Amino acid sequence: MDANLCKRNTTKQNETIMLKKLLGIAPTPTEDGAFMPSRVALKLATSAKTDYDGGAYPNPYTGGKARVLVILTEDRNMTMANGKRFSTGNHPVEMALPMLHLQAAGFELDIVTPTGAPAAIEMWAMPKDDAAVTKLFNDYADAIKKPGSLADFAAYSLRDDTPYVGVFIPGGHGAMLGLPENKDLGKVLRWAHGKDIPTITLCHGPGTLLSARDGENFIFDGYKIALFPDSVDKQTPMVGYLPGHMPYELGEKLKKLGLSIVNKKADNTCHADRNLITGASPMASNNLGRLAAETLLKTVL
Repeated sequence: MDANLCKRNTTKQNETIMLKKLLGIAPTPTEDGAFMPSRVALKLATSAKTDYDGGAYPNPYTGGKARVLVILTEDRNMTMANGKRFSTGNHPVEMALPMLHLQAAGFELDIVTPTGAPAAIEMWAMPKDDAAVTKLFNDYADAIKKPGSLADFAAYSLRDDTPYVGVFIPGGHGAMLGLPENKDLGKVLRWAHGKDIPTITLCHGPGTLLSARDGENFIFDGYKIALFPDSVDKQTPMVGYLPGHMPYELGEKLKKLGLSIVNKKADNTCHADRNLITGASPMASNNLGRLAAETLLKTVL
């Protein structure tokens, strides 16, 4: 390439980066060389408080035995199509609000990650002025830092006399890291499906359903789900939420396996299809939590 042309291209790229910084739409670098969302993206996509409705249940479960398995990612950085890395993990609102509802309904919650390494949390999305969410993260601080091992659970806990009545997998782009290919997760999902134990997930969390493939068989073939739309993921780099385009289109990948997507917007849509309960985005977190809690209560009361 001509040296002058190369210089002009570099100058143009630097000017574009500078303009994005001035407008607040440049993704923010992290200490490990990845990027978190820009200032503008954080204002648009996060909030200091949530819409948690308080989790009141007139007839909660009081048996003290029924449990929900909460499966979190331990992976932090997603490599985008342009090679840049997005600092992600489990979305705190998508994680906390369903947990608050399940807890309020009387269920015990057990946290695991694939290997038992600490769970990765999108701290930049934490609703810092939300007392209920803050309390939950304080209460589960040790379990988040030292969770159980999904591998151990898959090896030793898939019993007929299980106390587990639900499997919950929060969203966050981190749910697409490792979990969709995790064989232990696939074993757990197929086991839960076979025992008619509901699987609960939202936003990018349904990507973890890919792990349930078993050769040509896919237990969720023909199901309908709510999911964060590919069309919105394509738009988010424009405001610096993502530092580049997604490595693949999650919705298209799931459709090829026989799933149908009921929503077109990143909204509060929730959907229950047999033993699969899903939500479309962080805005669905409260509604998904209530739907999940009410569904599980019907199985134990």
